[in-house]
Amino acid sequence: MNDLCADIGYRSINHYGEELCGDHIDVVNCGENSVIIVLADGLGSGVKASILSTLTSKIISTLMAAGLSIDECVSTIAATLPVCSVRGVAYSTFTIIHIVDNEYAELIQYDNPQMFILRDGKNYDYPKKEIIVGNKRIFKSKVWLQENDMFVAMSDGCPHAGIGLSYNFGWKRSDIISFMENIECAGYNAKTLATIIVDECDRLYGKKPGDDATACVLRIRKRNPMNLLFGPPSNKDDNNRMMSLFFSKEGKHIVCGGTTATIAAKFLGKVVKPTLSFESKDVPPIAEIEGVDLVTEGVITINKVLEYAKDFITENKMYEEWEFGRDGASMISRLLFEEATDINFYVGRAINPAHQNPDLPINFNIKMNLVKELTDCLEKMGKRIIESYF
Repeated sequence: MNDLCADIGYRSINHYGEELCGDHIDVVNCGENSVIIVLADGLGSGVKASILSTLTSKIISTLMAAGLSIDECVSTIAATLPVCSVRGVAYSTFTIIHIVDNEYAELIQYDNPQMFILRDGKNYDYPKKEIIVGNKRIFKSKVWLQENDMFVAMSDGCPHAGIGLSYNFGWKRSDIISFMENIECAGYNAKTLATIIVDECDRLYGKKPGDDATACVLRIRKRNPMNLLFGPPSNKDDNNRMMSLFFSKEGKHIVCGGTTATIAAKFLGKVVKPTLSFESKDVPPIAEIEGVDLVTEGVITINKVLEYAKDFITENKMYEEWEFGRDGASMISRLLFEEATDINFYVGRAINPAHQNPDLPINFNIKMNLVKELTDCLEKMGKRIIESYF
């Protein structure tokens, strides 16, 4: 077993004037190291397309998760999908990415734009085998994974972007490949990369998309642990035990909260050095402790991180704010959203006397709820979370 993992992100925009998206993506985890991703594109747009693409992705992902072979799943869905009598095409097209044991990827593509793979920052011409299933041409591939491989799957709304507007023949697949080759080296996470692609499509459509457009990005990376300490323990006698466990863990260390920082500094035999640099009006300044990667204020900062996390797992409209921000919340977000794959939370249950002021909107329950909501969001991002309470 290797130490690779898959970072998965996707983003969609609706056809202009439609409430529902005609594209649908399902992600199903099959154990710790295997995952199935299905991108389905329903014919046309609106309600009918949304229903057809949702059914297609659900049927495929459910059958595959139940242990049916890819050939059986494709045969079933290919035989099930009707063909439009007017246009002569299937009512839904699909792309399947099946990551197996984080060792190789099985790719199945039917009538969606051909996905592309960037390897070592350049387009990789992976092998494709054409098969006929139920009178439908299916492309099948098997690709052994390497660190930093990037898979990009799209609905046809992406290469069609800009037709008659920015480009005569749309934003061609080759253009999208060149676009991604130029930004791949920036190290963005999969969700941000998918958002960048779809935002560019929206721009090329003049903010009035002529089709639903979806991009799904999958990055292969090594597992990277991260540790976050938030609040002192309820029993002061547990200070050293909590700190010992926290600092013994592999990976970067983030300390949140003034009292927590004081305890951590004492344990390390160092001092807390405030920066007093207000990088954001909403987030208190960070501090520094030798031996700690990041030191921030507690509840207000974590609440801002939670705001970014909630946006990240939905529309991801705030990614530029935390991606380039220099405040504590932005720095934590980059560490947790982009760098970390496995996150250890060390949460103290001590009640802060300063938070008992009835004029302040902060109390113990809010603090615990912040941790729960944040860990829930991080799990939806595909992070492995371990929580320890003291």
